[in-house]
Amino acid sequence: MRRPGGLARAAVRFKPASFAGTFVALMMSALIVTACGILLETGLRALVPPERYANAPVVAAADQCEYVVTGSGEDREEEATPLPDTARMDAGLAAKAATAPGAAAAIADFTFPVRTGDGSLTAHGWGSHAFTGAELTAGSAPRPGQVVLDTAAARAANAAVGDTVALQTAAGRQDFRVVGVAKAGRADTARNTGAAAALAWFADAQAPALAGHPGKADAIAVLAKHGAGAGALADSVNKALAGSGAQVHLGDDRGAIEDPGLGYAKETLFGIGGSFGGIAAIVAVFTAAGTVTLSISQRAREFALLRAVGATPRQIRRAVASEALLIAPLAGIVGCLPGIGLAHWWFGQLQDRGAIPEAVQVHVSGIPLLAAVGTGLLTALAAGWTAGRRPARIKPGQALTEASVERLRPGVIRTVLGLGALVGGAILTGVSAGSAGDDAAGAALGVVMLFMLAVGLLGPLVARVCAGLFGLPLRGAGPAGALAAANSRANARRLASAITPIVLAMSFASTLVFMHTSENHAADEQLRAGIIADHVVTDPAGLPVDAVTRAAGAPGVDAAVGLLNTQVLVPVGSGEFKSLQGAAAQGFTGSGTELAKVQDLDLSEGSLDRLGKGRIAIDRTLATAAKVRIGGRLPLYLPDGTEARPEVVAVYGRGLGLATVTMDRASLAEHVTAGFDSTLLVRGGSEKSLSALGTVTDASGYATEQSLDAKLGAWSNNMMAAVLGGFAAVAAVNTLVMTVLDRRPELGTLRLVGSTRRQVLQMLRWEGLLVAAAGVVLGSAIAAATLIPLMGGLTGEAPYVPPLVYGSFVAAVGVLALLAVTLPARAALRRWS
Repeated sequence: MRRPGGLARAAVRFKPASFAGTFVALMMSALIVTACGILLETGLRALVPPERYANAPVVAAADQCEYVVTGSGEDREEEATPLPDTARMDAGLAAKAATAPGAAAAIADFTFPVRTGDGSLTAHGWGSHAFTGAELTAGSAPRPGQVVLDTAAARAANAAVGDTVALQTAAGRQDFRVVGVAKAGRADTARNTGAAAALAWFADAQAPALAGHPGKADAIAVLAKHGAGAGALADSVNKALAGSGAQVHLGDDRGAIEDPGLGYAKETLFGIGGSFGGIAAIVAVFTAAGTVTLSISQRAREFALLRAVGATPRQIRRAVASEALLIAPLAGIVGCLPGIGLAHWWFGQLQDRGAIPEAVQVHVSGIPLLAAVGTGLLTALAAGWTAGRRPARIKPGQALTEASVERLRPGVIRTVLGLGALVGGAILTGVSAGSAGDDAAGAALGVVMLFMLAVGLLGPLVARVCAGLFGLPLRGAGPAGALAAANSRANARRLASAITPIVLAMSFASTLVFMHTSENHAADEQLRAGIIADHVVTDPAGLPVDAVTRAAGAPGVDAAVGLLNTQVLVPVGSGEFKSLQGAAAQGFTGSGTELAKVQDLDLSEGSLDRLGKGRIAIDRTLATAAKVRIGGRLPLYLPDGTEARPEVVAVYGRGLGLATVTMDRASLAEHVTAGFDSTLLVRGGSEKSLSALGTVTDASGYATEQSLDAKLGAWSNNMMAAVLGGFAAVAAVNTLVMTVLDRRPELGTLRLVGSTRRQVLQMLRWEGLLVAAAGVVLGSAIAAATLIPLMGGLTGEAPYVPPLVYGSFVAAVGVLALLAVTLPARAALRRWS
């Protein structure tokens, strides 16, 4: 009797197809875990090297996150959510920071946009030159009412020292005397590129008001005395500012203050690597385990024979474990290499789309690689032990019988767990149907996972039902079809192993893709119905500060309303499920009556006439999620983190296409960095009279542009669908190939009893189509059970499924199934040709 290790090596030599399939499944599992693990670790470790503050050893700034606290005591947890805009601090704290031991100076820093006649500038306070390296080449430092321009800005404005230039800031349009021309320091231009590459400097005393935030600074840069260490200086500044709420940063942490996109980048990477990565890892492990189980079950007769010739149960279990130790580590190592490549490619795509700052780099360490290899090994060991447990413990004669005739029912534990998952999925479907917003999305994720788990656990029973239903039409397809139907009924476990990955691919891909198409379709319809203005004026750099006044004075204009678009954070849920939900907000000029002339919000309760300071209107989906009604107060955080509790005076239905929160512009303007309207809606007038304000289009053209922008956001969902769907598709093909190659004796017997090569291939094609049809129907049913309640909570409408996209999914499944059974079958039948 061979040792278990020898048995494992012999099994690999004499059953290469089975082990090749296991190798591929474990390799793909390692690929997914590696890629998502690298992105997760990159998100946790992401840093942006300081550039603007490179010469300021210590920087103080307000906390750029808002927190939700759940639990208490040892169970207390804080969940941080990045703010939509920059949180600012009291500029007067610079004087306190300057008194800290070791501090040579403390400078309040300001950064804000300024519009010129045909362009835009990035503006700072002149005091920042002390740490950015900006130097005057002509003239003197600015005082209130004066400005220093850099060379590019002076050239564009055709201005020299002593000239006057008209500039538009958040405080309005104003003439400034040019008192100097400066050469920008490297720190000033490091991240200041594109249309606003030109610079301007104002007096520090006037800069906060021009930025629209009187008395507020973006940050305070603290310079050190000669010989003072950064760590000691940070401690002393921290003590000087104690109780102010300011946070002190040094080292690479300073980069996060000058590049607020880092917070969202971390959130994005954590969402992909953590949330999606967790789902992907579960799916990958689940599928790999199924493949390992199939490989073990295909050799049930061999194990029975080994038991008959004297092998002990312990030897059988050790042989299975040795096989896992032989294959899983190598498969994991091979899978890590393309996993690293996928992580780099995915990360690069996110950077190209602006989701991650260019300065952030992919972080690759041994942790995700070890996790991928270890996960694959544990999966193989657990699946092998589970599949080999019964043939190892039962009597040899009974093992031979079960190897010849398939067991009709799965185990009791497996059946109970499967039914539990099925019931849980049904319950969560109801929960999702009664929820809104993020709650509905969270419940919907559970629906997919539980139904998929139910299909996996109840696979043989599900396969037997599918074989009965889908096999009925095959009986009329001739002898080959009847034989395919009979084979499917008699080998339900084999059928289940082929159906499960197709169900997985169809359900996840459909859910991810059609969730976005449904949201995009509903938003587009709401936007087209909601914009009733005759003209829409836009400008990427922001509209002129007097755009509304000039438009209202144009001939034939009945109403002109400017919109300042941004985001706010709204607490939703309660208890352990409390979270902060981002909500699109629009601040409008004028009155609610004027807004109603250019936007049809589909008002369902209340009145827009009461909109004003401290009074807002919200979308009904947010009202449901936040559990607030007319007359109630909605707690929210404005873009810079300022807490507010405005009264809800109206509820409407087109928030997905227009904005979730509608409020007066003055309530938002002081809490954003760029205080320029992004959109101007005009009723009446002519395109010609408005063309000087920006790009003019009609409501339909504006809606089309917005839809194109929304389609760019679909990339992330489609990418996730491609990763999961692609993995599941490979798993399905791998399983089908393993199944066909394991049936070579059966196919040979059919040829020996008189079946032609064509008849055998036709039978396999019918089986492949049966597997594809069952997988598509079950996967579509799971996706429908997920999307219908989810979209009901998010949009109030049924899911939108583009026929061509769905048809391409179905066609892809059918083609893959046919190829996966036909190609290996042709190779297997060559010896009987």
